Amino acid sequence: MTGADVLLLALGAVAVGAGVLVVTTRHLVRAGLYLVVCLGALAGDFLVLSAELVAWVQVLIYVGAVVVLLLFAVMLTRAPIGASDDLDRPGWPAALIGGGAGLGLTALLVDAYRWSTVALPDTGTAERLGEQIFQSWVLPFEVLSVLLLSALVGAIVLSRPDIGRPPSRVTAAPTELADAEPGGRR
Repeated sequence: MTGADVLLLALGAVAVGAGVLVVTTRHLVRAGLYLVVCLGALAGDFLVLSAELVAWVQVLIYVGAVVVLLLFAVMLTRAPIGASDDLDRPGWPAALIGGGAGLGLTALLVDAYRWSTVALPDTGTAERLGEQIFQSWVLPFEVLSVLLLSALVGAIVLSRPDIGRPPSRVTAAPTELADAEPGGRR
């Protein structure tokens, strides 16, 4: 076992631990911060695997944009950030389903590879990645940008209480309105 393997396992343990904290904490803001730790550990895993571009994309897009957008959305909608007794449900069904799915995937992985080595493909370059994104994946890329723009506009609309309300009716008499206008004289 090399030093890279040990570092990969340590960062993986940090990512799994932070992921468990994300789903078990009762505070939404803390869950967002644990998500930052989890995604940062995954970026560290990508660095250990010599995938620097993917690591920087992970940090810039997921940590820098998605988590910040999540935290701003929570703050803008004035959602409850602390523990709430009326929203809490027992966690054992989710833990049972998650644990079963994790054990099933582990058994499938062990059965598929039987601890054999797998030949890695050629190292990718930023040029090849750019060709793939902007030739084969350009439509999903643009759909995602429109989706993020609509989420941003929705957050702005939700944060402004004056948008979407009907105009208030004027209850004053028409003669009083004429007097109240600039230049209106009695």
